[in-house]
Amino acid sequence: MILEIKNLDVHYGRSHALQGVSLSFEKGIVSVVGRNGMGKTTLCNAITGLVGAVGGSATAGSIKLAGEEILGLAPNAITDKGIGYVPQGRRVWPSLSVDEHLRLVVRKGPWTVERVYKTFPRLADRKRNGGAELSGGEQQMLAISRALLFNPKLLVMDEPTEGLAPVIVQQVSAMLKSLAAEGEIAVLLIEQNLGVAIDVADTIDVMVNGRIARSMPAAELAADRELQQRLLGVKMAEDEVVRVAEEAPPPEPVQILTVKRAGDERVPPDDGERTLGGYTRWGVERSTPPTEEAKPEARVVEFPVAQTAGRAAYIAGTFDTKGRELFYLKSCLEKLGLRTVTVDLATSGKPSSANIHPREVARHHPKGERAVFTGDRGSAVSEMGVAFENFVALRRDLGGLISAGGSGGTALATQAMRRLPIGIPKVMVSTVASGDVKPYVGPSDICMMYSVTDVSGINRISEKVLSNAAHALAGMIAYAKKEKSEEKPALGLTMFGLTTTCVQAVCKQLEERYDCIVFHATGTGGQSMEKLVDSGLIAGVLDVTTTEIADELVGGVLTAGPTRMDVFARKQIPYVGSCGALDMVNFWAMETVPQQFKQRNLYRHNNNVTLMRTTPEEMARIGRFIAEKLNRMQGPVRFLIPEGGVSGIDAPGKPFWDPAADKTLFDQIATNFRPGTSRKLIRLQNHINDPAFADALVANFNEIAQTPWPASLARTS
Repeated sequence: MILEIKNLDVHYGRSHALQGVSLSFEKGIVSVVGRNGMGKTTLCNAITGLVGAVGGSATAGSIKLAGEEILGLAPNAITDKGIGYVPQGRRVWPSLSVDEHLRLVVRKGPWTVERVYKTFPRLADRKRNGGAELSGGEQQMLAISRALLFNPKLLVMDEPTEGLAPVIVQQVSAMLKSLAAEGEIAVLLIEQNLGVAIDVADTIDVMVNGRIARSMPAAELAADRELQQRLLGVKMAEDEVVRVAEEAPPPEPVQILTVKRAGDERVPPDDGERTLGGYTRWGVERSTPPTEEAKPEARVVEFPVAQTAGRAAYIAGTFDTKGRELFYLKSCLEKLGLRTVTVDLATSGKPSSANIHPREVARHHPKGERAVFTGDRGSAVSEMGVAFENFVALRRDLGGLISAGGSGGTALATQAMRRLPIGIPKVMVSTVASGDVKPYVGPSDICMMYSVTDVSGINRISEKVLSNAAHALAGMIAYAKKEKSEEKPALGLTMFGLTTTCVQAVCKQLEERYDCIVFHATGTGGQSMEKLVDSGLIAGVLDVTTTEIADELVGGVLTAGPTRMDVFARKQIPYVGSCGALDMVNFWAMETVPQQFKQRNLYRHNNNVTLMRTTPEEMARIGRFIAEKLNRMQGPVRFLIPEGGVSGIDAPGKPFWDPAADKTLFDQIATNFRPGTSRKLIRLQNHINDPAFADALVANFNEIAQTPWPASLARTS
């Protein structure tokens, strides 16, 4: 026997994951199938020696490879004995090129790097690309090739077709059949796509609740619809069963639109399901075509499956405590035809039934997974948020992100949502959605739905709320607005009530050629503008009103944070800035002004807003801050100083007129500013609201807008 497992037990704490599992075969391909959470990945981890690494322990049993006991050996020793492993989730190194991946692992034997490139020509085309630059299909090809280059006796593959396009699934299936036919390598295939499993395997073992419930020839399972439904919860059309039972070639993939009719729901398979025999993944049933006698009413809703084939709905949360709710979201989305990826953010160390294990997410932390699993819940949750933020930034197939939870889960998920560009659908179902949501939403376009009840189980209320949330995300993914090439480039402008005259004059001159988007400089306004810049949705900025910097440095209530202006060091777009409203710090109503500021020059802007005049010392700090930010910008930059006053109340006879304080600001900017070929400082005698100053802003923007900058930023897309 190439693989012989007897009475294998694996525990995760008190959880008995594998219970007396016995399995053996001599050659060819054996497939283990079963629903999520049945113990399939634990079986892989036990065979490859990884059980201890993921928190489990094998307490009894035997695993022999070609007659030699390997249970208890280290993973590297098991690999040397002749087992190659293709893990779920691919796990390629993001910084290594394809060629470096392959040459790092190659061993002597029939499989060589050249043979890999011949088998997967796409990898040859991408040989110099890093792992993070590959598509999901390319990463899976690389993971399989990496395992083959060990030239193993046994290849263990955990969900190799998950999330792949049909053409790639067919290519993987053909490769497996070729391996079996040549007799080079035996294969243990863990697979949820029943069509693939039946098509390539000789024998199928059905795993239920940690045990091997049945072992039978593939054709026998294909022909027994009642057994499929009982053990796996799947249904197939009768003609498909007959074709597979007769070992006929699989039918061509069919593009199916999800159509909701009165009394009937037709459900399309996902990418992996549109491949062989039309089988669905567990829990997603496909109904047979309606009969003439029960002809449905006219179609009322169409779901554009073709538009969503390359994008997945990511479902994130703490599956140890919110698993039922998150899997309910998954079920709703899959019934609408969307491919889903579940991501577990739990820090408890419990077994996970999600597609992406918490440790896989944790590995994206800058300091590695040890920085997340510290043993302290507070720090673990905080650091998992950092890891998840980095994780989502690398997911090339992420079409939208949804989560459900309380305050902790909300903080985890929304941290990553805020990292995603504006326009990518984000839905958060939460108990905190009816309170102060600024810490969770920030400047991002996160849709928050109040859960009404606690996110704790499925009941008549939570079922409706979660279903609505899933449908909202599906609609945003499927019907995303198509960008038009003829749209005018977008410009971001910052404005305050006391700089309105200037900004309106600028917009009037530019609105024929640009889509002028004005942001109220109240903290979130500046953050929102910079978020759009970071998302590539703004082609240029006239940052007329930088008042949020004064609030940040002095202690006002409208700060945009210490990273204000940093985005322009990353995004080299045309930037024209000025000193708008830097003469003031903002507080709420007069009685809320902190005690240490009560004797300062205060101005009641209205009943809810109080302004405080900045001092020369504060202006000096603000000037140094701005100069430092400007010096880091690499794109075309102009910064204009209005020496006649920086706001509507900073003028002769007005309450904040203080030429000495203003001069300190201007001199500090000029002293610390480093000019360059594309970076200039311009001092003008005008007041900021003078028409001549608006003209100067427009003229300088037009000048640098003619300077070539990255083509990707020339349009709103």
